[in-house]
Amino acid sequence: MTVTYSSKVANATFFGFHQLLLRWKGSIYKLLYREFILFALLYTVLSVVYRIVLSEDQKRLFEKLSMYCDKYAEQIPVTFVLGFYVTLVVNRWWNQFVNLPWPDRLMFHISSCVQGKDEYGRLLRRTLVRYVNLTSLLIFRSVSTAVCKRFPTMDHVVEAGFMTPEERKVFENVRSPHLKYWIPVVWFSNLASKARQEGRIQDSIDLQNILNEMNRFRTWCATLFGYNWVGVPLVYTQVVTLAVYTFFFACLIGRQFLDHTRGYQGHDLDLYVPVFTLLQFFFYCGWLKVAEQLINPFGDDDDDFEANWIIDRNLQVSLLAVDEMHMNMPHMTKDIYWNDCDARPPYTLAAADYCIPSFLGSTTDMGILPCDCLFNIHPPASLCLCYANIAVLLVITWHIIIYQLAQLQ
Repeated sequence: MTVTYSSKVANATFFGFHQLLLRWKGSIYKLLYREFILFALLYTVLSVVYRIVLSEDQKRLFEKLSMYCDKYAEQIPVTFVLGFYVTLVVNRWWNQFVNLPWPDRLMFHISSCVQGKDEYGRLLRRTLVRYVNLTSLLIFRSVSTAVCKRFPTMDHVVEAGFMTPEERKVFENVRSPHLKYWIPVVWFSNLASKARQEGRIQDSIDLQNILNEMNRFRTWCATLFGYNWVGVPLVYTQVVTLAVYTFFFACLIGRQFLDHTRGYQGHDLDLYVPVFTLLQFFFYCGWLKVAEQLINPFGDDDDDFEANWIIDRNLQVSLLAVDEMHMNMPHMTKDIYWNDCDARPPYTLAAADYCIPSFLGSTTDMGILPCDCLFNIHPPASLCLCYANIAVLLVITWHIIIYQLAQLQ
């Protein structure tokens, strides 16, 4: 569901972003078009009522109400409140992204430290990484609607191969009112300790490194769970939403084009279509929609995280790393630069402009006159005189102190 456009903006060009404005998936148009159409329709209805339906006395009353709404709507701090809110939401969104659980470091340790190419060694490594992936799956099931739709029950987890029927019995026999994502972590730790006792992990330092990486992985999972549990305070979300929609409700009346013959200030022209009010609605409500989409990145929006893809990728890659690739290395051969002390990979014609000389520092080309390059071995005479004066003052001060101490005695 993530909308990627990095290749389209790889280079800064003339109107480089214009091609992004025509996209629909993940765009602000897709998020905002319903509210925008509703706002335009309500504005049009009020304009028609004011121009055609109301009597002259009613028009005068509506005009007073319009100027009142236009005057005091500007006192609503929409930009201030909305700006801080979106900044908070974007920071939370990015922190959740950097805390997504990736098993790569852990699978490297397991593949290199858990020895044995026999069936038991293979079973041991695959079971360890399966517990790792089961931990992340249990977390994703609790925070992501997309993953919960894919694995709605533990039956689906067992059927998908993340857990065996025997493990499920042990899992369900653990009585706890809390989310039990930590149980596979305990299984992992116990199994790793058993592997150390059996000599499959040959050093206690290797065991410690594996457990440290597992704890790091568990921390990522717990962080995601914490973000899902404690969100942006509801009162802040309510304040921002009410501020935005109250402002534009006032704009429905306050931004109407009034009778220009009445001489109202700011109503010299009757353009019928409130272009800048519509743009203001588009920008402010679009700003709010950004926060609505990013406040929970584990939903079904276009730019939400691909949690199901992460689950698939992590399982496939980790099993490959600890099984088929365990001690499966290509034969070592001499590289093409074996006898070349100055290794320089070639460039294609398309990349020829990227071949540039090395940067040696900003002072490389700084010109210094030959006469200024000579060392001055002795310090200047003025500096020597200064040092001598300081020494004399210190001696005089010392004698004064000695004299005063003698007088006191």
